[in-house]
Amino acid sequence: MNQCRAGPEWPRIRDDAETKMTEKPDINSGEGDSRLVSLDTGIGGMPFGREEVLTAGEAQKKEEALEYFKQAYKAQFENDLDKAALLYQKSIECYPTAEAHTFLGWTYSFMGMTDEAIEECRRAIEVDPEFGNPYNDIGAYLIEQGDHVSAIPWLEQATRAERYQCYFYPHFNLGRVYEDRGMVFRALREYRKAIDLNPTYRLAVRAFRRLQGKLN
Repeated sequence: MNQCRAGPEWPRIRDDAETKMTEKPDINSGEGDSRLVSLDTGIGGMPFGREEVLTAGEAQKKEEALEYFKQAYKAQFENDLDKAALLYQKSIECYPTAEAHTFLGWTYSFMGMTDEAIEECRRAIEVDPEFGNPYNDIGAYLIEQGDHVSAIPWLEQATRAERYQCYFYPHFNLGRVYEDRGMVFRALREYRKAIDLNPTYRLAVRAFRRLQGKLN
């Protein structure tokens, strides 16, 4: 797993991932079978799509999409990337989510298809502009391509995203960009922010100490 996007280790899918369906009629739809649906991927507490009011049929499609997503993630964990890509695509066909598009892009990145990975992240943002992962991932892919300057606005957007669990990643990646550009103090500030958000993130700790040591 690329530590600059989703962490240094593959998080396991929890067996107890929950599906919450709460009675809440959608007054706009005029249908009495609508529910407030909240799905959990089982991956580090990450939800599957937004919490939203759906009809029974829509909820069923989203649950099917989640099952394909879980199978895809398992295949990706096992390094069966072709199978993972196919299953993520099936998840999207059932019910498009920013998570499935982002993880499909992540799979493409492992296959060396960086341009396709970026395109999937753009599609993820179209589905849910509040989801932070694809902004960070685009930034990370651009860094890999050597386009550090273009990565900055994407990473900054990731730090402001409303629906994101790993704000320390874009701060760490911004630190990498600024360090590469010789902007030492800005890099240190970003590494420090990453550490403040996640004190156990060893890459940020090491980068901060290494760069700080150069100033002594």
